[in-house]
Amino acid sequence: MAKYKRYEYSQKVFIPVSLEDQLMPGTLEFAIHTLIETRMDMSVFDGNYKNDETGRSAYDPKVLLKVVLLGYSRGLMSSRRIERACCENVTFMAISCNQRPDHSTIASFVSSMRDEILPLFTDILLVCEEEKLLGGTFFALDGCKLPSNASKRWSGNISDIKKKKEKIEQKVKRLLAEQIEADKNDSDSLTELSNREKQIAKLQKQADRIKKWLKENDAKIGRTGKEIKSNVTDNESAKMHTAHGTIQGYNGQAIVDKKHQIIMHAEAFGCGQDHGHLEPMLDGAKKNLQEIGHSSDYFKGKILTADTNYHSHDNIEKCIEEELDAYIPDLKFRTRDSRFDTQKRHQVQTEKPFKLDDFKHDEVQDQYICPCNKRLKLNVKKFTRDRVIYRRYVADMNDCQSCSLKRRCIRHKNAKRKSLTVPIGVTEDNYSKAMAAKVDSEKGRKIYPQRIAIVEPIFANIRAHKSMNRFTLRGKIKVNIQWILYCMVHNIEKITRYAPA
Repeated sequence: MAKYKRYEYSQKVFIPVSLEDQLMPGTLEFAIHTLIETRMDMSVFDGNYKNDETGRSAYDPKVLLKVVLLGYSRGLMSSRRIERACCENVTFMAISCNQRPDHSTIASFVSSMRDEILPLFTDILLVCEEEKLLGGTFFALDGCKLPSNASKRWSGNISDIKKKKEKIEQKVKRLLAEQIEADKNDSDSLTELSNREKQIAKLQKQADRIKKWLKENDAKIGRTGKEIKSNVTDNESAKMHTAHGTIQGYNGQAIVDKKHQIIMHAEAFGCGQDHGHLEPMLDGAKKNLQEIGHSSDYFKGKILTADTNYHSHDNIEKCIEEELDAYIPDLKFRTRDSRFDTQKRHQVQTEKPFKLDDFKHDEVQDQYICPCNKRLKLNVKKFTRDRVIYRRYVADMNDCQSCSLKRRCIRHKNAKRKSLTVPIGVTEDNYSKAMAAKVDSEKGRKIYPQRIAIVEPIFANIRAHKSMNRFTLRGKIKVNIQWILYCMVHNIEKITRYAPA
């Protein structure tokens, strides 16, 4: 007969554990513990507590920050999962000194770090500077769009939200009428009656919530002065288009130093368009650098790269003011680069729309002749748009309506005739054209491609390795705290890896 070792689950075992020995030098948990204990000014939290004479002792902010940063580094975004780790995981027990803060304490701590988060971030940045991890010559800026704790279903213009409320109220009235009718005939079972009551209560709660929200909020106005979509669950979030579809969330921005991919400044914005983020990101980075001892002209003569979403007159002007050597291409820069010619073979072959080159110019009569030999006459002699000077020519409406090439010529569905806009010059302050020439130069084509290797791995690390696929909080302030905490973890990892022992 087989013989096995005996085991008994009811036995008692005492396991001696040295908490300090669990934090091994060279590990991330040791770096988090050491930096918070010795290099970060945690007195910024003292003003939040008034229990020096009376009241219960609070958890030390050092302990709370340690478990939050370690939790985020291991993909634990939920405060409940961090609480559980403090009870079950020996590393979390060690870093918390066997204290076990509950999830509400952890969540409240993270949400309340509005004024403390940037000083803590700059403390870590100062360590990076002292350990010579900053190159200080080449930077890259980009954003990462992430969903937040908000529903796309509750998004829309004010008129759309009002219609949604009215629709819900109508459904409540219909269900109430059905219930009254059922009561008269005594036709519903207790289960059906209970389900209907629950549905009515749920819908009424939604209608009341929207009604309250409409009283407290006005229409959101975008940069162009037009109304943009609001959101009932989190009105500071925005609907954004990403490679993975449309999301309701925030745009986490980061400006990164090339040498060791240290994040100089991080901020989350409730706007998917990147063109409005360069100025606040540069100003934020300058402020952080001044906090660690650098002068206000730190970026003078340094290189900055950003993708086409940041290409705008105002952003280029900001870089000129800061005397930055910026490389921000326009949307069409790849079409001018011969290295991207092979991309065309992977594109679906369709009928190509006509371009300006397909129209012949009659210089004598100052008219353009289309591919069907119809003439476009001068309509506007001179107008300026985006600091480019144009002249507009238009075709006869009858010529376009019966044209067999109309599909390739007129792009807008509602347009009744061809309108040809011809650039004839630029204004003196046209920075966009100068930037395009700079990016297209031999030097520009060597510098700009380095952007992707500097900033994209940051987002890959945060999203893939840290499992930060969505923000769990609501409101820009709280989301911004969460984003900066993740960027702090990233910088601490760099200190662990590259700083001298």
